[in-house]
Amino acid sequence: MLSEKSTSVVRATLPAVGAAIADITPLFYRKMFAAHPELLRDLFNRGNQANGTQSRALAGSIAVFAGLLLEHPDERPDRMLARIAHKHASLGITADQYTIVHRYLFEAIAEVLGDAVTPEVAAAWDEVYWLMAGALIAMEARLYAGAGVEDGDVWRPWRVVHRQEETADVATFVLRPADGGPVPPFKPGQYVSVRVPLPDGARQIRQYSLVCAPGGEEWWISVKRIAGDPAGEVSDRLHTDVREGDVLTVGEPFGDVVLDEEDGPVLLASAGIGCTPMIGMLSHLADTGSPRPVTVVHGDRGPADHAHRERLELLTDKLPDASVHVWYERPEGPWPAERTGYVDLSGVEIPEGVRAYLCGPVPFMRSVRTRLLERGVPASRVHYESFGPDLGLDA
Repeated sequence: MLSEKSTSVVRATLPAVGAAIADITPLFYRKMFAAHPELLRDLFNRGNQANGTQSRALAGSIAVFAGLLLEHPDERPDRMLARIAHKHASLGITADQYTIVHRYLFEAIAEVLGDAVTPEVAAAWDEVYWLMAGALIAMEARLYAGAGVEDGDVWRPWRVVHRQEETADVATFVLRPADGGPVPPFKPGQYVSVRVPLPDGARQIRQYSLVCAPGGEEWWISVKRIAGDPAGEVSDRLHTDVREGDVLTVGEPFGDVVLDEEDGPVLLASAGIGCTPMIGMLSHLADTGSPRPVTVVHGDRGPADHAHRERLELLTDKLPDASVHVWYERPEGPWPAERTGYVDLSGVEIPEGVRAYLCGPVPFMRSVRTRLLERGVPASRVHYESFGPDLGLDA
């Protein structure tokens, strides 16, 4: 994929670029947002920009892609690219925006590395960038075509027909197309983007898993209010202002972490609001009367904080071969000592041939993935969904 000349240059400069990329990416964003403030206002997650996670994710994706090109020159890292492409499609990213990113990213590289960026080095990394960008553009075009929309045209008005309080800080919004049109199909585990107008004129976008089964007349999303300083500006807006009858701008469903169509055992492991894609998968399994062995593992602060706790019981009761294992850090009333604290898989049977799906905070997913690998589950059968920028589980 990478030319022979560029391969040698990238191999020689990857350590230097990797060491400097933590300085390159913040400068890149400052330059790009100064020239295109609408991108920060209406596209990029301002919270992730403020805490630096977006910069770390970009740095990781560039370094990983370049490294994979060197290690496996005859293979394209489609699994990594698919995750990015689905997220981009959910945001309505278009091909022309890659040119904008290229300009300011390479300006930042030249400024940080100075004389080390010779024409030869610039040309080699330019090739890396456009190999990655070209693959993503092609993937995203296929995703848009599969959704039956023009590139980037993912937005549609949806009316809130019901709102339900799951916990003190989690609300479920039941949505129907405001234009009376059909409900698009989706796969269990996928998410949709919601674009919310804010008081300062920004239209910020966040992704929420669909907690309903495919094929219905409604979409269900559950939103957790994000506390802190600053608090989650979109989640707070949805919790404070959105009621039954209001209209939200919602995107097409995307996401590459979806329930497989095999007939073998499934492990669904989540923590906190990470239960939402798992509830979507369970809804599908229950609705289809699946005979598959299903193991559900969940960790939360306490019963009052456990969103969809009753629904979890109802769904698993419908399955002929399902087991549920729940841990609470602060249980209320009588509760088994072995289920108090953080999730511990040591006492959970892991069936042979299991396919595992993880969602929750990165430390939780990293811990569960590590335990699964130690118990012989192949890495290729462990899938995870990250709500924020994907920082990887191998770090």
